[in-house]
Amino acid sequence: MELKDKQQQSPREARVGDRVKPVARPKEKIQQQQSEEGEVAEESAIPTDLETWIKNNAKDLKIRLKDRRWAAEVVNDFRENLLKFLNNEPLFKSAECLNAGSYFEKVKIHMPDEFDMMLTFPGSPNLRLNPMKLDGGLFYRLDLTRPNRQPIKAFLLENSLTLSSSKVLNEMHRLVRKFLKTYKVPDECYRWEVNRKRVYSPAVTLSLFKTDKNSEELISVDVVPALEVQSWPAAVRNGPDVSNWLGKKALQDIRNLPCYFVPKRQKGRNLGEDAKESWRISFSHIEKKIITSHGNKKTCCESHATKCCRKRCLMLLKSLIEGLKQRFPEELNGLCSYHGKTTFLHTLSTRYDDAKWNPQHLSVCFLYLVRALEDYASRGNLPHFFAPECNLFSPSSFSRKALAFLVNALKEQRREGLPLLKPPALVPPLMPPLMPPLMPPLMPREDLDETCNETFEERSFVLVHFVDAALMNKLGVAFTVLVGYAFYILLSC
Repeated sequence: MELKDKQQQSPREARVGDRVKPVARPKEKIQQQQSEEGEVAEESAIPTDLETWIKNNAKDLKIRLKDRRWAAEVVNDFRENLLKFLNNEPLFKSAECLNAGSYFEKVKIHMPDEFDMMLTFPGSPNLRLNPMKLDGGLFYRLDLTRPNRQPIKAFLLENSLTLSSSKVLNEMHRLVRKFLKTYKVPDECYRWEVNRKRVYSPAVTLSLFKTDKNSEELISVDVVPALEVQSWPAAVRNGPDVSNWLGKKALQDIRNLPCYFVPKRQKGRNLGEDAKESWRISFSHIEKKIITSHGNKKTCCESHATKCCRKRCLMLLKSLIEGLKQRFPEELNGLCSYHGKTTFLHTLSTRYDDAKWNPQHLSVCFLYLVRALEDYASRGNLPHFFAPECNLFSPSSFSRKALAFLVNALKEQRREGLPLLKPPALVPPLMPPLMPPLMPPLMPREDLDETCNETFEERSFVLVHFVDAALMNKLGVAFTVLVGYAFYILLSC
């Protein structure tokens, strides 16, 4: 299916036939944005059945309120007790929990089964950053200007200056395992387990299971140690491109925030010791801030009259990426939700007018995002939103063959009416709350009600579904008894 309206063009380039226009310069992008202000999307270019399909799927992505509450209770209890335990450890004595990820950005889809926790610990005032030149601004080697006698000394390499990412991550693994020896889930029917280490993961990953054997994973939590540093490295010091979107004051506020480094090893072959002990800069806290306060005007989403569809578009894109990965696990192994999130942030920075994201234009806006991801993949260049010199579609992380496959898959999805954007199957809740929550929810009550509220029609459908199932079971039993009685009469005769 070809989209004829101008809004279906990529935020970075416009296609004319088979030719591609050059990438617009910043001034040209501003002029292009100003010329598009006040325009209304041509929804006639989208078939009615496709528009209905997109809107219905957007409704089905919401998380059930009872699932969210139970998950909040379990995760909150784990978090609070872990912080109390770490207060006795020298390196993490003043650690704090920084909630990040899609759940806390309110864009989590399907189930509240994944949580990210950054355990931040302050760095030494003598800490100096040496950027690694392999990637252009994401990976660094952390050095001290002079030897240090603080607790961080135990995690330095032999030169007594370089902070070892592997030592810090190993210490985090050790402490979490030690913590679980004494910690018990409030409900004794469940238990936490530490997963095996992953080479390129900066997290200690835990899974919640039922105590029964062969139980499936219910919740996954990534505990990530994060070193807090006040000054940003030179490669990312200018901050993200949000001046036209959020304003210059918002950009300055973002640049005044601290940055965090997580112990993530850089991928690649024949790496030197610096790369093996590398740290990756994390912008999770800023991404959460941007997505939460996403409007060009401060009044965006403050009331029903000022609602937009930005978050729902991101949720739909995450669902489509999930469907593509399930359908083509080998061909699209390198694809992840962060590619969709980066595309989303780039799109918001260029298509910043709140009127462009009117909820009535949900289908148009979502297809705009899909086309934007397709264009980034076709060019083989998706700049990191905070470190533009880093390409998330570089050959080292995403092969040209996989990129070509992704482009064709996205084109096929648009042409066939997005068949992989299917709603999740009706699943039982993680656990029905048998008692009032022991801990406060991870979100305010009003946010939970807004995010998870189910319509009367949805509840009625579920009720009818179960009533019909019970009636069919009774009829089946009655029919079996009747057949058996008739067979008995025939034998008696």
